[in-house]
Amino acid sequence: MIETDIEIINKLGLHARAAARLVGVTSQYQAKIQLGRDGRLIDAKSIMALLMQGAGKGTRLRLIVDGPDEAAAHAAVVALINNRFDEAE
Repeated sequence: MIETDIEIINKLGLHARAAARLVGVTSQYQAKIQLGRDGRLIDAKSIMALLMQGAGKGTRLRLIVDGPDEAAAHAAVVALINNRFDEAE
């Protein structure tokens, strides 16, 4: 299991397009991938759950990845978030 705190840094936060990109990445892995804050974790493979997080710019989220391909999944999610979901600012 890998646990990390990560900050949403893109201008629009975890909006619909960013959430769709995140689901596209997380769905490629067998590992269970969760994101959350204040002790409330959600399934990072669910676009509805991601949108309900209401994570704007500057929000710190806990990322928990557990499963057979956890290292690759963790690296992919962190890279996507740190790359501002591949969106122009």
